[in-house]
Amino acid sequence: MPRTSPTDPPPLGSFPTEPEGEGPQRPARRPDEDAAGLGRARATGFVIPALLLIGVFLVFPALWTLYLGVTNWRLTGLAAAEPEFVGLDNYVDALTDDRFLNSLYLTAIFVFFSAIAGQMVLGFTIAWVLRRTGRVLRGTVETLVLIAWILPASVIAWLWLVVLDRRNGTLNSILGTEGTAWLLEYPMQSIIAFNIFNGTAFSMLLFSSALASIPPSQLETARMVGARSWATLRDVVFPNIRGHILTVLLLVTLWTFNVFSPFLLTGGGPGRETEIFPVLVYRLALQAGELGRGAAFSLIMIVINLVIALIYLRVLRERRQS
Repeated sequence: MPRTSPTDPPPLGSFPTEPEGEGPQRPARRPDEDAAGLGRARATGFVIPALLLIGVFLVFPALWTLYLGVTNWRLTGLAAAEPEFVGLDNYVDALTDDRFLNSLYLTAIFVFFSAIAGQMVLGFTIAWVLRRTGRVLRGTVETLVLIAWILPASVIAWLWLVVLDRRNGTLNSILGTEGTAWLLEYPMQSIIAFNIFNGTAFSMLLFSSALASIPPSQLETARMVGARSWATLRDVVFPNIRGHILTVLLLVTLWTFNVFSPFLLTGGGPGRETEIFPVLVYRLALQAGELGRGAAFSLIMIVINLVIALIYLRVLRERRQS
């Protein structure tokens, strides 16, 4: 076979090949061009509407609340026309006010029993039990639980008012306790049960997806060695879904800490027995007209939320490192 030199033309019927180690040459991207090829100016045009919405509905209200928190602004009266700068007086007043401390205590009780001990435990129990049931029963239970979640809070509150009515209430008819005023005699227990009913579906959905991520081989091994339900949960399930548990804990805690819907049931009463933190802010800012104090209280609530989120992120980071 005759030898060919590098300068000879390729044989007839063959195709030119690229030198080894070199791929197809792509045109160099211009500095002002993005990956989608829109260019910096057009890409910025797509982002501007979202930035405007964020600025109008998030950034501006936050800055305005910061300003209100250092003034004595009111809805009516002289302070509404000529508000004065009071510095940190509203914050000092909040931290030394018995009403604020009582509201913080009630909020902690409400969050623990309705979100952590209620929604999380009940949501996980439903998800754990339904994973072995038939498709029809599982779909029926999930639908009923989801309905309680997707219905507006005003509708759920009206239904619970009917259930807890002291004269013709459904609960009194079932228990035979006619005349019991549940919202007056057991107000905190009532709003805790109301919030558990309203938010359990969210925990159930998250735990259902978490349980679906557990390797079936591990559950099958636990069953073959004769492990009971608690041993399976302790040694197989909980270690696999620990990150999901932390996520659900953060979400339901923050959600319940900021929920306002119990006000539709009790109005913060009787007296101040159900005056949780969002209800306190509403009463101060809109019912009493003290916008300055209400803004300061709401900013303290935001700080508490940030502390909870930072604790969660630190725990999650330590878990990932370990």
